[in-house]
Amino acid sequence: MTASDEDWADRHVARWRDHWIDVEFDDDVEAIVVRIGRLRQHFRLTKQQALVEAGLQDFEYDTLHHLMVSDTPGHASPSTLAASLEISNAGMTGRLDSLERAGWIQRRPDVDDRRRVGIEVTRSGAAIWRRAMSLRGRAEDELVHVLDAEERAALASLLKKMTLATEAVTEPD
Repeated sequence: MTASDEDWADRHVARWRDHWIDVEFDDDVEAIVVRIGRLRQHFRLTKQQALVEAGLQDFEYDTLHHLMVSDTPGHASPSTLAASLEISNAGMTGRLDSLERAGWIQRRPDVDDRRRVGIEVTRSGAAIWRRAMSLRGRAEDELVHVLDAEERAALASLLKKMTLATEAVTEPD
């Protein structure tokens, strides 16, 4: 491998390889894990750039996103959203208040039980979410498309195999 073929992970592995004399160190495992970490960092940065350009804060985007990808797209109960976002009901109330003030969601009485409230994305909420998704998607596409179609399919398959292994360990029966 020439220096121009090396990436950050190769240099990291080379630095750390000799530090683990008394511990088994697998170069490939380390390289895979740090590359996934670097990609995650890159996607987090491009997401932040997309949100800034769209005019959204993290919590606004995340809440709108969970609402838009819910079982009933654009509609959910506050408790369902809170569970999906893994935040408290009180935390959810604060988020919803902010989104409602911005005009991106509205609270509506439940048609079956008027004591309950449903959350609905407004047109402007859907529009700003779609703008952020478009900007974020463009950055993701640019990176992933350095691979040809066959490479993308192979990587998707390999990552699925790894994801299924994590789900087998972390998902309840």
